[in-house]
Amino acid sequence: MKKEQFDKLLTIATEYKASDIHLTVGVPPVFRIHGELKKYGKQSLKPEDTFGMTRDILSDELFDKLQKSREIDMSYGIPGVSRFRINIYHQRNTVSIAIRIVPGHIPSIEELKMPPVLKKISTFAQGLVLVTGPTGSGKSTTLASIINYMNQTARKHIITLEDPIEYIHNHNNCIIDQREVGFDTQNFANGLRACLRQDPDVILVGELRDFETIATALTAAETGHLVFGTLHTTNAPDTIDRIIDVFPPNQQGQIRIQLANVLQAIISQRLFQQVDKKGRRAATEILLNTPAVKNLIRNEKIHQITNIMQTSKANHMQTLEMSIQDLLAEKAIDKRAAAPYIPEGGA
Repeated sequence: MKKEQFDKLLTIATEYKASDIHLTVGVPPVFRIHGELKKYGKQSLKPEDTFGMTRDILSDELFDKLQKSREIDMSYGIPGVSRFRINIYHQRNTVSIAIRIVPGHIPSIEELKMPPVLKKISTFAQGLVLVTGPTGSGKSTTLASIINYMNQTARKHIITLEDPIEYIHNHNNCIIDQREVGFDTQNFANGLRACLRQDPDVILVGELRDFETIATALTAAETGHLVFGTLHTTNAPDTIDRIIDVFPPNQQGQIRIQLANVLQAIISQRLFQQVDKKGRRAATEILLNTPAVKNLIRNEKIHQITNIMQTSKANHMQTLEMSIQDLLAEKAIDKRAAAPYIPEGGA
């Protein structure tokens, strides 16, 4: 399969409103549409199909990198269609391709039907804001909508570190410099250290994935920058524990105090299929770092944070379960999909 056919397949998937495309040997192309996997066509892909696509869309340099590392991330664009985040990897000695479709239009906070408190979070002058959830839960889209809102309402210098770049931001009221890991900077840690010398007001780190990146992000948040980052954690208390546990035991007491001081908010989310099967809605857990939350973090009582979220709806906080219950009450999402997240008898 050549580049023209590859582009045609991606164009069709975009027209079908797929979020992801899976190309793997032994089955036809598979589209993920509103959370469900659906085969496209009946002809199974052969090893030469996926290898041919890969050879056609990669430069010689990237192809050599794939041969050495056995997997590679890249961004890809088709003018007038969309942008795509692509991961190419080997399995059973054949090439497979996983493709995430990145819409050209950056949805607003209202279009995503996210809590309005996200607008307030975007106005913070400094500190750390974390967006968490499993892969495919819409973290990148949520962050893009927040940055887009800032671009319309504030005058700031925003630097993003992404692997790869997904949504493309124009310079409106803000200057937005987008750096791609592997091309514009070697890794997140290096890029984040360099950011501190580039006069940013806001720094977005695509993924806080290691000790060095997390430590530098905390320092950046402490020294007057607003830092956004993502983690693959399930809820706000787990996120706090994950950050602290990254550090050696002899440093954890100090990090606990530092995190209590710089944390501004944690947004944890999941996507659920709508009842009408025409899209997905995000259920969101919101934690804002109030004085009570700060004290719990400092005093190693993180397990009590859930109680504060449950009783602070007036302060725009909520647990993931509360958000899911609201969506079920609206009849917005499918009850069966939400069932695993609701305690027995709770729905």
